[in-house]
Amino acid sequence: MEWHVTDAQSLGIIDREIGDHVLSPAEYEIVRRVIYTTADFEYKSLIRFSDHALQAGAAALAARTTIVVDVPMVQVGITPQIQSTFANPVYCSMEALTRPQKEKTRAAWGIETLARRYPEGIFVVGQAQTALSALVDLIEAEEIRPALVIGTPSGFVGVDVAKSRLHDSMIPHIRIEGRKGSAVVAVAIVNGLVDLAWQAYGQEGNSLG
Repeated sequence: MEWHVTDAQSLGIIDREIGDHVLSPAEYEIVRRVIYTTADFEYKSLIRFSDHALQAGAAALAARTTIVVDVPMVQVGITPQIQSTFANPVYCSMEALTRPQKEKTRAAWGIETLARRYPEGIFVVGQAQTALSALVDLIEAEEIRPALVIGTPSGFVGVDVAKSRLHDSMIPHIRIEGRKGSAVVAVAIVNGLVDLAWQAYGQEGNSLG
């Protein structure tokens, strides 16, 4: 991401106002990116990283692992950054060709279809709680083993349960605790992770055929 003067000023304000924290430098970069995007300092205490989530995610990005997202807003938000770095394929659950199902939303059915196609992919669920629940169902059934799951949907009914199940899954993940979250938050996390991964693997990645 290209930072401009106003961006630098905003990041400086965040650095001054964020206060004490126990985040690693890499985690802090992600959290700062989310706060910059949302102007909401509460995310400092809401973002949760599983053990080795950033390392696993960065390695998967460098390996050109397929990325599956739940809604077009996430796809549009991350694609420019992906295309200018590792060029991973990015697929959206809403565009997956599926047969209609009454008991599932289009996002849930689509992400289930793509998850079976890319069982070790990177999954980004920014908005659709039903998609996150469907994904966790497949993880618990041991049908898929994602390289990384980013789960940030907001909601009042059941979303905290889906996020809690993701926590219990032992799959590398980044999630937002509680009711808050959005596709915008998911985009900020992915783009921050891509920046970190490019710093770590970029030169090596350029030499991969």
